[in-house]
Amino acid sequence: MGMLKEEDKEYITEQFSEKLTSKVKVLLFSQKLECEYCLPTEEILKELTGLSDKLTLDVRNLQIDSEDAKGYGVDKVPAIILLGEDDKDYGIRFFGIPSGYEFSSLLADIIDVSNGESDLPSDLVAKIASIDKPVDIKVFVTPTCPYCPNAVRTAHKIALANPGKIKAEMIESTEFPHLANKYAVYGVPKTIINEEVQFEGAMPDQAVVEQVMTAIEKSD
Repeated sequence: MGMLKEEDKEYITEQFSEKLTSKVKVLLFSQKLECEYCLPTEEILKELTGLSDKLTLDVRNLQIDSEDAKGYGVDKVPAIILLGEDDKDYGIRFFGIPSGYEFSSLLADIIDVSNGESDLPSDLVAKIASIDKPVDIKVFVTPTCPYCPNAVRTAHKIALANPGKIKAEMIESTEFPHLANKYAVYGVPKTIINEEVQFEGAMPDQAVVEQVMTAIEKSD
């Protein structure tokens, strides 16, 4: 029995058929040992990428392919990276299994990467694209948090608007408790930008962009 229900497969197949324009590579860093969620993550991604000929799955090992992992900034697994045409890296990262509410974030991100754009207003996109300093956004989530996908999507849409400068990570709190403890994650979603600005809850896109600008100013 697969990880996805048949009715879900039908819906996703229809969405992908209508909305995917360019190919997307789903790059998964995994490992066999000491990773409870690596195998189920790979199983979900195999089923998902099998629903469209525009999707491919590339599975690599964190230890064996350590140089590749380092190049993508991957130091924990499971790690999912969405790559566009010609393996273009938009800075979108998922650390942890994309289950529960976060599965919707993955689907929406795949569509955005395929199209090379999101639904952010053009003025916000221009503002984000003008950023010329590195930005790192971490969003801590849990699979049962209904507000978390909005926070993740906003972070990923911001990264999509300025690939190369901005990286946005979804981090599943219960899978990486050492990080949740390090960043004092007591409620989710919790967003940390450049280690300088942090806030709990899902904020409107415009407000998060302002927080990004504040974090850049503090980093100077």
